[in-house]
Amino acid sequence: MFNHADLAKLQAQSLKMQGFIRQQTFSPEMEKTLRRFSSWEVAELIFKMNPSTLRGRLAADPSLPEGLVEEDGRQRWYTLEEINELRRKIKVKGRSLMPKRPAGKRAIRAAIANFKGGAGKSTVALHFAHAAALDGYRVLCVDFDPQATLSHSMGLSDVAEEFTVWGIMARDLIRETERMNNAPAGAESGTSLPHRTLPAAVTGMGLNDLRVSDFIKPTCWPSIDLIPSCANAAFVEFASAQYRHLNPEWSFFAAVSRYLDQLPDDAYDLVIFDCPPAIGYQSMNAVFAADVLYIPSGPGYWEYDSTTSFIGQLSEALEDLGRFKGQVPGNSAVDKAFLDLRFLLTRFEPNNDLHRAMQSAFGQVFKSHVAEHPIEMTRAVEQSGRFLSSVYEIDYRQMTRETWRRARASFDRAYEEFRDTLTVAWDKMED
Repeated sequence: MFNHADLAKLQAQSLKMQGFIRQQTFSPEMEKTLRRFSSWEVAELIFKMNPSTLRGRLAADPSLPEGLVEEDGRQRWYTLEEINELRRKIKVKGRSLMPKRPAGKRAIRAAIANFKGGAGKSTVALHFAHAAALDGYRVLCVDFDPQATLSHSMGLSDVAEEFTVWGIMARDLIRETERMNNAPAGAESGTSLPHRTLPAAVTGMGLNDLRVSDFIKPTCWPSIDLIPSCANAAFVEFASAQYRHLNPEWSFFAAVSRYLDQLPDDAYDLVIFDCPPAIGYQSMNAVFAADVLYIPSGPGYWEYDSTTSFIGQLSEALEDLGRFKGQVPGNSAVDKAFLDLRFLLTRFEPNNDLHRAMQSAFGQVFKSHVAEHPIEMTRAVEQSGRFLSSVYEIDYRQMTRETWRRARASFDRAYEEFRDTLTVAWDKMED
């Protein structure tokens, strides 16, 4: 017989192993650090220019960052801050190296979501965030998944649950209830909303006093911030059901959207959501706040089956939320619509007949919504997961350069298609 005490004991043992793994993977201080990038990477893979051209620019302008020179003097290595300084100062044939961003618009938001565990949601979110940062964008990641894989991969593991999405939702409940109670008049229909009283267990947590910035944590990537998750945040689904009972008029699904709307429009360029493998209070907050929906899927039949179930249940959930505004007098919720929707195949093996057949099936059903470039399964991808890192964080000298380049090329192609999809959607987005 095993009870909660036995499970707690097993967790304590596992936490010790987690600490050991982090110590082996991260720095001696158990903090994740970002490596430097070689001048070859900077020129060819990041700036898309000839390495000799970059060397010429560096030689001609002593004000440019010099980087860290190897002892043999053959290679320079740059921090991401130095790379971004180079990006701001260098032009190639009159072309700026700064990334595209529509003027006067807030950051565009993309949700990475699906039912299936192991579909690669966290891997995709992590790699797209890192690729975007190397592309010059400022990125905010939001980890909605209580498994906290994205948070751990970003180097954050000691997170209090009040600073997760659960804290944002509970804070929103308090503020929205106060707003409704303090409304000077009844709803447009003439029906006044009832006065709702929240228990001290909710109002006494101090969440209402937290600033917007208190939920955002820095990462070892200087241009990536994170709203983290933690295992204790798993109870958000139970708590949210209770919160809805306390105030049925609370539009729970818009809590994170309202929170993000409080950020300055120019604080970030991209916001990337890593969603849990279920349709619940957290995932509905993610999809409701998202402008673009990206659905990763493995290349097997069961993944295809799960993806089909996911979009069906998501459709029903969004339809139900569309009725919410009619159920609550004066509620201003609107029907949710995405600017774009894409299906992305992951763990794809080009020489696998089954994988190619499933790629064809996805294309026949979802047509132009299927991303052209799948993410291939390579040894470097497997190794990146083992080291809690993305391919971009792995030093190519730790393996053969060709193995590393193949993995990076796969993620580069997938990211560039993701970026171009967001750019088009960004132009459609209202100011």
